[in-house]
Amino acid sequence: MSEQKKNPFRELENSLRTVPPELRQKVMDDVAMAKLLMDLAFLVTDNYPSAVQGLLKTNNKNKYN
Repeated sequence: MSEQKKNPFRELENSLRTVPPELRQKVMDDVAMAKLLMDLAFLVTDNYPSAVQGLLKTNNKNKYN
């Protein structure tokens, strides 16, 4: 019972390598562009529900009375 099992996380830690700076910068730029596109899409689509609600809202006051 005193037999120790191998810890897979220690093996993962030992197998880490450094990433080339060019590849790291490319990945970071791609992530930044994706975040920008998501933010722009949110800004464009965020107001749609209130705009549709405003178009479909009826006025209860009768203008002709």
